[in-house]
Amino acid sequence: MTPKILVTYASRFGATAGVAEAIGKTLAERGAQVDVLPMKEVQDLTAYQAVVAGSAINGGAWLPDAMTFLRERQTELRSKPLAVFQVCMTLAMKNGEQYRSHVATWLEPVRSLVRPLSEGLFAGTLDISKIPSWSDRLKFRLSVLFGVWQEGDHRDWKTIHEWADGLVPLLIH
Repeated sequence: MTPKILVTYASRFGATAGVAEAIGKTLAERGAQVDVLPMKEVQDLTAYQAVVAGSAINGGAWLPDAMTFLRERQTELRSKPLAVFQVCMTLAMKNGEQYRSHVATWLEPVRSLVRPLSEGLFAGTLDISKIPSWSDRLKFRLSVLFGVWQEGDHRDWKTIHEWADGLVPLLIH
């Protein structure tokens, strides 16, 4: 029987959705049957042997939709192999790798609800035109001007695929 894995995510502007799709593709290439769905669309976890759940980061925290998903399905998620990932711009900053251990602390509320077997931390994208708040757009423009960030896609696809490939022995028994 082919194992069935759910890759689910909460995304603000699409970068996390793209990471989830890449993870799903890698798992499918390794022989799993994979559904990739936004958390808002997930109705039932019964059909899945394992779950990979991810969220964009906003203000150093998982998105509210993602935390609601984890809280509402906490018991089920604790009974299945689970991996989690987050996508944030902090890792895309100049010398962003030096912040990796701090970025990992943003998973503490997640860890308090579920027990992930693996955690992926990935840089995201910055497209200032997609930021809805005028004041936030201004802050990001100034940050780009001062060299804190660069606009563009900072996702490291090789690292994302390698992390997903490493999930295979953890999620597929």
